[in-house]
Amino acid sequence: MAANRTRESRVKTLLILGGTGDLSHRLLLPGLARLIARGRAPGLVVVGSGSRDWSQADWKERVTDSFSTEYDDAGKQARRELDAAVQRSSYRQLDLDAPGSLAAGLEGLEPPLAVYFALPPKLTLTTVGALKAGDLPEDTQLVLEKPFGTDQASARELNRALASLVPEEDIFRVDHFLGMTTVMNIVGMRFSNRLLEPIWNSLHIEKMEIVFDEQLALEGRAKYYDASGALEDMIQSHLLHIMAFMAIGPPASLGERDLRDLVAAALRAASVSGDYTRSTRRARYTAGVIDGKEVQSYTSSAGVDPERNTETLAEIEIAINNDRWAGVPFILRSGKAQARTRKEAVVTFRNVNHLPDGFTGSTAAPSRLRISFNPAFLELELNVNGPADIFRLDRSTLTAQLHTSRLTAYGEVLEAVIAGNRLLSVRGDIAEECWRIVDPVLAAWRADEVPMNSYAAGTQGPSGWETSRSTL
Repeated sequence: MAANRTRESRVKTLLILGGTGDLSHRLLLPGLARLIARGRAPGLVVVGSGSRDWSQADWKERVTDSFSTEYDDAGKQARRELDAAVQRSSYRQLDLDAPGSLAAGLEGLEPPLAVYFALPPKLTLTTVGALKAGDLPEDTQLVLEKPFGTDQASARELNRALASLVPEEDIFRVDHFLGMTTVMNIVGMRFSNRLLEPIWNSLHIEKMEIVFDEQLALEGRAKYYDASGALEDMIQSHLLHIMAFMAIGPPASLGERDLRDLVAAALRAASVSGDYTRSTRRARYTAGVIDGKEVQSYTSSAGVDPERNTETLAEIEIAINNDRWAGVPFILRSGKAQARTRKEAVVTFRNVNHLPDGFTGSTAAPSRLRISFNPAFLELELNVNGPADIFRLDRSTLTAQLHTSRLTAYGEVLEAVIAGNRLLSVRGDIAEECWRIVDPVLAAWRADEVPMNSYAAGTQGPSGWETSRSTL
């Protein structure tokens, strides 16, 4: 695989397809603003595109609005950088359904160029499919937002189309959840402590849980979310990758090939048991109350089609069939309208083989390690002799703060794109493996082989689920 781009070949022009959309407005442009304000995107030219008939003034107003939060907190030099970036930016109206439209829209843009597909998966596939190798300026990088395709077959088709346009090293598949901070916090914790790595296996670990529960309900995202659901939106797109980093063996270095080869190997060994009524669970929220605010049921929300049977809470148990992890369930869970927000990985260790008779208290509680992604901290739960009674074991928690980036998640992504750092870019085969793992589950759910449970908004999910009763 080719080495990362040198600093001299940093991206000079960023073209955002779908620049008038919500993703660009809420996430991409604000993330870019923080980069620019901190001097980490010098001279970058941002070009927005969309089907809307916007003037240059309309676009600059959009960019200014997206930059506003960063601008308010910026110093004089940072404000000058932000103002200059707004003035350098421009807008191009493109109809991506029209043959040759994108190729024409690329003319005159200064290379090295990054084309960011801030588009729905199906539109990304048709747009890439309409391009020919000669349509792209030399030294063009293609940046694609997750999910990559809608199943393994379409992901494979997308990868073939991309490979006909540019080499793999010029393809950046974005996983904003998989930011540099998140990954390095996991890798640093795991491989710099002799205390952990020798016991990071099935002999000592009972199970791993990776959870992304949020209090937010639908929040106006019905158009996208109702066509995907929790399993596609979070587990397929993000949590499988986090699982892989929790499961990999020791890398020789932090080089992109060393890490990505190990991630691919972990995912190739992963599968969900075919007894989907036992290995998977799904549910949908009904009306309830979150932080004192009444929330209507999912099926009553504007833009939702109840016939789609879309889940808002998904959970799957994955087996990684290799020597290190045989017999250890990896439980991946994600849900909306929850009682509280949880973004974390929880490692539950096996109980000791024998506890001397005579101890009381927390004698049955296993040690647990919790890695919180946002906020970023680590907690290790241990049993220790209590202060009042030397024979009573009490629960004690050791806490450490982990690195927190000054950038947003999309700021980290964009910095990597601009610098040509592909360390956390999702390789094509890895994207296909993630779909391979969940495609059979999605098929079983669409055939109603797994019951749809329900839970009230503002609760932790169906009471019958073990993870919904978790006190973590």
